[in-house]
Amino acid sequence: MEARKRVFLIVLDSVGIGAAPDAPEYGDEGSNTVYAASTSEYFHTPNLQKLGFFNIEGARAEGFAPVENPLGAVMRLRELSKGKDTTTGHWELAGIVSREPMPVFPEGFPEGLISRLREATGREILCNLPYSGTKVILDYGRKHEESGALIVYTSADSVLQIAAHEDVVPVKELYEICGKAREICSGEWGVGRVIARPFTGTYPDYVRTPRRHDYSLKPPRRTMLDLLKNIGLTVAAVGKINDIFAGQGITEAVRTADNAEGIMRTLEYMKKDFTGLCFTNLVDFDMLYGHRNDVDGYAKALTYFDGKLGELMGAMREDDILLITADHGCDPSTPSTDHSREYVPLVIYGEKIRGGINLGTRDGFGTVAASVLDYFGAERHVEGTSVLWMCQK
Repeated sequence: MEARKRVFLIVLDSVGIGAAPDAPEYGDEGSNTVYAASTSEYFHTPNLQKLGFFNIEGARAEGFAPVENPLGAVMRLRELSKGKDTTTGHWELAGIVSREPMPVFPEGFPEGLISRLREATGREILCNLPYSGTKVILDYGRKHEESGALIVYTSADSVLQIAAHEDVVPVKELYEICGKAREICSGEWGVGRVIARPFTGTYPDYVRTPRRHDYSLKPPRRTMLDLLKNIGLTVAAVGKINDIFAGQGITEAVRTADNAEGIMRTLEYMKKDFTGLCFTNLVDFDMLYGHRNDVDGYAKALTYFDGKLGELMGAMREDDILLITADHGCDPSTPSTDHSREYVPLVIYGEKIRGGINLGTRDGFGTVAASVLDYFGAERHVEGTSVLWMCQK
């Protein structure tokens, strides 16, 4: 293994490219997140186009066609795991297929769980229903401020979220509460993530702050991250990657407030001398725009990323490889505000990668894990098949 090898893996959170074959089982027939964003006048992604993004099967966009000589190797990936959750998607990208879906609570959490949460925190509980994160603080924020009770809610995903005003429950205490909730949420209550959702402001102008923190289940088996760490490589997590993997297999991590900071931190890693993986999640697509059905906002976020993509490509060294993918969809044009079961793109770029390779449709997000491990000559004890040999010069 050459000491200068580096891989930059960027997950565009929720940037799906069309309904998967089993989308009807999830109520997501016809979803296509990228196409929905492309209907906005604010959508402009020439760098993704040059890489071959729109050469991928299903990657339709208004005003953007396939190119004759794309710079990257491209394909679309079909998820094998059950579910359409952030944790499930990222774990599969790292080489774990989840054959049983994580539990969801469409009618709220059972009294047994809520009772234990009250006992562990010493606070009463408000809401306990599936809810929009912005609407729940509007509807329950005043009562929370008056009583000190915690706003507990869920969504279509496997999550337990706890919202609290920073002046009522200090952020440090909210994190401790969510840590206790994580311990309670195991077995049949084992949601993929417990999420701290601090907010500020006065009614009705409450605002969620960037001090969100996710408490994930630990991956049940070794992932790509463990296998890289075990051979002494750097595994740097940018954004919520460290939370998603509960710190497992990660050697260093930086939190980010938004996509702009996530890209900035990734560029900073490109200037550093290290050997290994820089794994970045850009969450704004999902959190700010997909879940809020904001087509224009989603388009602007993709346009912003595309503008920075040229800078990312320009900062790469001879032995660097850039992978761009996603973890699920979140079509902002459908009535649903939840994730959508979609294919995800995979674009591979670098001086060592042959442009113009189109591998069609591949089964399993674990294609990413196996290919990254292959590049470093690491053990490939993951659920996935490497495509590196087909893409390298």
